[in-house]
Amino acid sequence: MGTIAAITLPIFAIVALGWGTVRSGLFSGADMRIIGRFVINIALPALLFNALASRNPAEIVNPLYLALYAGASVATLLVALVWFRRVQGLPLPEAGICVMGTSCANSGYFAFPILALAVPETAPAVLAMGVMVENLVMIPLCLILIAAGSERPGGKAALVLHIARDLLRRPLTIAMAAGLVWASLALPVPEVLDRVTGMLSTASVPLALFVIGGSLAGVTPRGDLARASQIATAKLILHPAMALAGLGLVAALGLTGLDPALRISLLVTTAVPMIGVYPIFAQEQGLERLASLALLLATAASFLTLSGVLALLL
Repeated sequence: MGTIAAITLPIFAIVALGWGTVRSGLFSGADMRIIGRFVINIALPALLFNALASRNPAEIVNPLYLALYAGASVATLLVALVWFRRVQGLPLPEAGICVMGTSCANSGYFAFPILALAVPETAPAVLAMGVMVENLVMIPLCLILIAAGSERPGGKAALVLHIARDLLRRPLTIAMAAGLVWASLALPVPEVLDRVTGMLSTASVPLALFVIGGSLAGVTPRGDLARASQIATAKLILHPAMALAGLGLVAALGLTGLDPALRISLLVTTAVPMIGVYPIFAQEQGLERLASLALLLATAASFLTLSGVLALLL
């Protein structure tokens, strides 16, 4: 149990510190947005490039892990879509926002800091594969669902082109591609570049956690608590359950499974809260309060659920 506390308590202590500094007025919500932009556009891309460029590509990309993570995420999306669209009768754009919260994990801000402590040898590769699945599969799928129920000029082709262009311009996507190309060509990383990206990388983990806490400081537990609870529950329980089912299917088929570190990484990544920019995606549909509340509930409850997952795995 001491090992679990040594992993989870520092993580949530920094989240609580971010929350406390905003609540006390030491930092403002605007400050958190600026720090968050630095993390997502500079620090995390530097970490990703630094982690990938000096590795063998075979060590980075594990096809089975990618298939299991993407499969668990898509399965969660489909189950949640049936629930919110068919059972609850929500319009497709609103249902699309709900399923984004259930199936898009915060692998950069939340899962990576935990894995860096629990399984440091695989954490960088898992971060890269998480970025691939989330940016190239899950977020586009959710955005297409949201847009499919909305009136938009230009038709479906323009929508797909807009989503693809937006994703390809993201610094995380660019850093991932650059790191993979660099590793594939077996180029040495210049010492200056290595030091710069290394120094920026060290800032990414604590600042990412700090921003999570700070961004939640202004959220109050008011609004559609029932629906927000459903989104948070699906993210923290259904998503890892689908990953566990995928691991069981691999074993039942007699296939070579993941090594223990990657199994831990898969279950931890699917058990973390949803992406931190979830409320931003929800703004266009006027659902940012619902998304913020779901994110608050998931973050608070994840201290218990992640501790439980780690206790079972480690």
